Amino acid sequence: MELTLRPLALPREEPDSVEVVERKGLGHPDTLCDMLAEALSLSLSRFYRERFGLILHHNVDKVLLHAGRARPEFGGGDIVEPIEVYLSGRATREFGGVEVPVDELAVEGSRDWLRRHLRTLDPERHVVIHPLLRPGSRDLVELYLRAAKEGRPLANDTSCGVGYAPLSRLERAVLATERRLNSPAVKEAQPWIGEDVKVMGLRHGVLIDLTVACAFVDRHVRDLEDYAAKKDAALATAREATLGEGAAGATLRLNTADDIPKGSVYLTVTGTSAEAGDDGQAGRGNRVNGLIAPYRPMTMESVAGKNAVTHVGKIYNITAGLGGRDRARRAGGIGKRGLSREPHRPAGRRAGVRRHSHSERGGPSAREHGSSRARGCRGLSRAHRNSRRGHAGGPHCLRPLATRERRSGIERRSRVPYFGTHIPPNLTY
Repeated sequence: MELTLRPLALPREEPDSVEVVERKGLGHPDTLCDMLAEALSLSLSRFYRERFGLILHHNVDKVLLHAGRARPEFGGGDIVEPIEVYLSGRATREFGGVEVPVDELAVEGSRDWLRRHLRTLDPERHVVIHPLLRPGSRDLVELYLRAAKEGRPLANDTSCGVGYAPLSRLERAVLATERRLNSPAVKEAQPWIGEDVKVMGLRHGVLIDLTVACAFVDRHVRDLEDYAAKKDAALATAREATLGEGAAGATLRLNTADDIPKGSVYLTVTGTSAEAGDDGQAGRGNRVNGLIAPYRPMTMESVAGKNAVTHVGKIYNITAGLGGRDRARRAGGIGKRGLSREPHRPAGRRAGVRRHSHSERGGPSAREHGSSRARGCRGLSRAHRNSRRGHAGGPHCLRPLATRERRSGIERRSRVPYFGTHIPPNLTY
């Protein structure tokens, strides 16, 4: 494994500069696919750990959502045809003569997640789950067992991870807007706001423009006049979120496709466009830091649904994000961190780690370089030890990577970003 960290300038806010950032919220079809893939990985990992004492081979990162058909109406509509979710991937279905109820875990785990996160969607009536899970290839299964016997993880893929810190002003504004609209407090005060909230941010020079697509729940809206009033209230709430992120003067628009005089508005039965308007697919949504930022270093590697023990595409993206943030704070500059790995090689071996660190004012001293390398090794070592223990310590299998942050009292509490439950909640910077 190789670790590289180098300085990375924030997007410059010059008169002719442009920056684009997007975030797909909790109820967006692509986010739903990511979350259901991760929920399945978590269910399998818990079962394997409790029954066999170790997490067995699985990768369940291929999920497709086929949108249903709905008839939303003011005061409450109905679902005509259900949403269909296809969970595809590889999982160990038998071990030591014991059969693993993979299909049951997939269906019940998906329904449980949907029940807990989408208030107005009934997972029994509104969603059909199709588990399409087969055993993994013989060589990868044997690699997994060999790694367990040797007591060290072995990478099961060639992959890389990339992370950066800190977030730009636009990135912070996009994150804050979606989080605010999907916060429990706002849902209680404004129940007409659905979970499908998507924010697109554009910065041209110093000017920020945010476009928000927000599904409204029909049972909480009486008529067009009531819709217009509640749309204004939702827009005001979104505007409040930008005030603390240096974007007080941003231009905000909400549900720009509405044509209220003609009665064409963004109304849903369940609070998500997955009921009729949009299909979804795992890996097409937010990157591991919760954003889609094409002007930043990023990888197309998806983390949701990959096993958290040997899949470096998952482990390294998380580690790179945490490491970039940690190093940027320590150096007083801006860091980008990258990690890469070949298959069948130890995923966290100390001798293979190489990390380069810089501040904005110059290159690293010998002491900085050595301490960075040691910290990188220790962080990965903790992550892998915790992965081998499974999820006994809680749902965030890589949480020990944030130990220094917690001890120093700087960890920012937040809900888990919309890319999976294996991932530490403080990864979004």
